[in-house]
Amino acid sequence: MSFAFLAGFQLSLGLIAAIGAQNAFVLRQGLRREHVLAVCLFCAVSDAVLISAGVAGFGTLSRALPAAGEALRWGGVAFLLWYGARAFRAAWRGGEALHAAEAGAARLPGVLAALALITWANPHVWLDTVVLIGSVSARYPGQSASFGAGAALASFVFFFALGYGARLLAPLFARPRAWQVLDAAVGVIMWTIALRLALG
Repeated sequence: MSFAFLAGFQLSLGLIAAIGAQNAFVLRQGLRREHVLAVCLFCAVSDAVLISAGVAGFGTLSRALPAAGEALRWGGVAFLLWYGARAFRAAWRGGEALHAAEAGAARLPGVLAALALITWANPHVWLDTVVLIGSVSARYPGQSASFGAGAALASFVFFFALGYGARLLAPLFARPRAWQVLDAAVGVIMWTIALRLALG
């Protein structure tokens, strides 16, 4: 295992570990035990595609076009503010709890459509995978593919651990208050990331 592979794995895992829109969605699906395999696979493959694009040179291209980077940044701020407000609204309204009888209630096409929006329309995901990982991969000439492979593997490991590990928290999330705390925490995290993006 090369140093570049391990560096890519470590960087990607560090970027993904903070609860973001994608992670919150995967956690929610894992808690509900709804379409967990499809959701985890969708997130991991999407990350792998975006990481590959960044390693292939799109990260360098975005640095050459600062206007594109700025558009991504402010689009990310707007998206994260909206998603945070949505989470705060859910926390305020409350009333949600995990019930085993509801498992499988959501249809897969609807779940994947929502996940596609959260993943592909979220500029923060693009900034992390394409721009940041793509840029850092340039520091490993001749080993950028190994760096990208490590980064992509980290996504697979993280999302499957999150999706299938969430069921260990199911007893806690049987209480509506726990969902309110989770939604409020997601809102805080989304707005914090938005502030960091806005401040550069």
